[in-house]
Amino acid sequence: MNDAQQTPDARKQAHWHRLERLYHAAPVTRLYGTRVTVREGAAEVTLPVDDRFFHAANALHGSAYFRALDDAAFFAANSIVYDVLVLTTSFHIDFFRPVRAGPLTATGRLVNQGRRMLFADAELRDPEGRLVARGGGVFTRSTIDLDDLENSPSSDG
Repeated sequence: MNDAQQTPDARKQAHWHRLERLYHAAPVTRLYGTRVTVREGAAEVTLPVDDRFFHAANALHGSAYFRALDDAAFFAANSIVYDVLVLTTSFHIDFFRPVRAGPLTATGRLVNQGRRMLFADAELRDPEGRLVARGGGVFTRSTIDLDDLENSPSSDG
């Protein structure tokens, strides 16, 4: 069944699964061991806590927090953009507590959208459900065609 024959719901599901495949094929995703689930205006990223990403005080480095929060917000935004990849133009993070064990779960949601800009937030929680960080970003439509990405050699993962 081609795209024109699919129901609107089936087209959405296919888009979200395509985004998930692209994410899981990326080399950086394999490095962090993260996983993503995408839905309309929402995404969830699971981040295993690995001591290779600890700083000198024996807790998870902020770069790992950023990775999970940005990814969750990014995919919440890209979940409604069907033709191109979105890009993060800015992102802020508030840190609440150090993390030494996981996994962590980042939940992103689309907050607002304009013609070119999308705004999404994310929360990062530990296994007990405590909020460890939150963030928000601005995303813009790129000129990078999703079809081109899906058909590139690096997406064979």
